Amino acid sequence: MMENNYNQIFAQRTKTLAINIINSLSDLPYSDKVSVIRKQIFRSVSSVAANYRAMCRARSDKEKYAKICIVVEEADETVFWLK
Repeated sequence: MMENNYNQIFAQRTKTLAINIINSLSDLPYSDKVSVIRKQIFRSVSSVAANYRAMCRARSDKEKYAKICIVVEEADETVFWLK
């Protein structure tokens, strides 16, 4: 039961993070350079939220592990682009 509650909380946190980052980047003025980086960040941060949600619905431990690995990779990519 505790794991399910944690998963719900973390799923909401990843979704909120994605929304906050997307909203913040949407306020930046347009330029070709910013546009390319903004798209990469949009893709990676939304993938974190989507794949964490998918991990919560995994049908097996192997599937769960594969999804959480994607979450870690996409989160790392998001950090890379934000720096």
